[in-house]
Amino acid sequence: MNVIELRGAMVFLGRFPALAGVNLTVESGEIVALQGANGAGKTTLLKLCAGLLPLGSGSGKVLGHDLFTEQQSIRRSVAMLGHTSGLYEDLTARENVIFWAQASGLDKATAHERAENAIRRMGVEERLLSLPVSRLSAGQKRRTSLASLTVRRPELWLLDEPHSGLDQDGREAIDSFIKEVVGVGGTVIIASHELDRVSSLSPRVITVAGGIALENEDQ
Repeated sequence: MNVIELRGAMVFLGRFPALAGVNLTVESGEIVALQGANGAGKTTLLKLCAGLLPLGSGSGKVLGHDLFTEQQSIRRSVAMLGHTSGLYEDLTARENVIFWAQASGLDKATAHERAENAIRRMGVEERLLSLPVSRLSAGQKRRTSLASLTVRRPELWLLDEPHSGLDQDGREAIDSFIKEVVGVGGTVIIASHELDRVSSLSPRVITVAGGIALENEDQ
């Protein structure tokens, strides 16, 4: 099954074509790595696939949903980790994870159970769970953000520099988790400057340059 199908996809930020005609197909269970310089269009591509930016022209489907008409449906089935934490700064780390578990439609007991499992899985330390997110370090926020995404159990994961701000243990935990996601049928796209690390996770590397996505020829 194709999770992502883009044909001549263009995204405009104002009048600027941030994506300039992308053709991309991603199948279920794949890990795809995106590389490219800052401003090349990697984050824009992820946001398009998350239903967070409108498709300007061309055609596109994500999980069978049309990017022109079904962005809301896409957002319910996709999780994106961006450069910002996506957390509520005045809530504690634990409250944030529980909030996102309940927002995904879980009952209170199941939401709490799944939140605690996600917190342990992402290595968020017990001493930090009662602190407001505003008091956490960048790495601690990153772990909490990932736990908040994990409780939703999306079909498609879009990760923008997921290893940023993490220590070596955190980086290895992310790698292990990504492998688990695809092991149960999920699909992961990773945008990263750390090509050595992400290429060890994925044999498929796509270079984004000038708003165009190009499959690496040596694959």
